[in-house]
Amino acid sequence: MSLKKSIVLIIAILLVDQISKIYIKTHFAIGDDVEVFKWFRIYFIENDGMAWGTKLSDIIPSISDKTAKLALSVFRIVAIFGIGYWLYDVCRKQSPKILVIAVALIFAGALGNILDSVFYGVIFSDSHGQVAAFLPESGGYGSLLHGKVVDMLYFPIWKGYLPEWIPYYGGTYFTFFEPVFNIADVAISTGFGLLIVFNKKAFSKAD
Repeated sequence: MSLKKSIVLIIAILLVDQISKIYIKTHFAIGDDVEVFKWFRIYFIENDGMAWGTKLSDIIPSISDKTAKLALSVFRIVAIFGIGYWLYDVCRKQSPKILVIAVALIFAGALGNILDSVFYGVIFSDSHGQVAAFLPESGGYGSLLHGKVVDMLYFPIWKGYLPEWIPYYGGTYFTFFEPVFNIADVAISTGFGLLIVFNKKAFSKAD
């Protein structure tokens, strides 16, 4: 798979990801949801941290939330350059198609979420109790590099109390699948999934 085709794939994912996020941001307030199916809802939340909403300040309590957010955004930007070089390298070496697709998916997803973190605080107003405005005259809800990632895909496939015989968690109320995510997250997860499932095909002995 050529670099040009990889770029087309990346642009397509970015368009779907950003269009869906901008639509949600400009039509939903935080916590608003719409039932599509019983097992699938559009549910708007914002993620200020890492995966599953974890914040760097939760891990290192000595730093403030604002500093932690800045550090995370900078790390993401540095990481995207590394992933970008990895994509260029696997295309240059004419690596297996499955590897190129996987890296392109990871790159697209990472870039999609970086755009939120870098710019959304500047170009959108706050979404708490109101629908956000795009490019508000009064300014955005944050500063550059302090944006929040927009999540909206929620699949509560099953809800109920777990059987008592399950160790530690028996009898507790449980939802599967609890996390709320976005198109960029799907791209990243799919990319890593391809690398795990097709590991031998993606990475030859020579590589």
